[in-house]
Amino acid sequence: MRKRDKKCVKATLDEPKRTQRMTCLLSDDEQLIVDRYLEKYKISNKSRWFRETILMFIHKNMDEDYPTLFGEHDMRR
Repeated sequence: MRKRDKKCVKATLDEPKRTQRMTCLLSDDEQLIVDRYLEKYKISNKSRWFRETILMFIHKNMDEDYPTLFGEHDMRR
């Protein structure tokens, strides 16, 4: 068995297969920043890190921007 096969973690039946692809271009400086961050925090799975970081950001913003019946100004009176 190859070394890579031992590390490979199979997806469980509960997790949907990821079939949609997203691509993003970075400048050399941006790539350097990302690489340094990943190295500093010993993150080996860059794809998972990007996915989790982006989705956490979106989720946080959606929680903050949830629709309300009244505007913020009306509620503070």
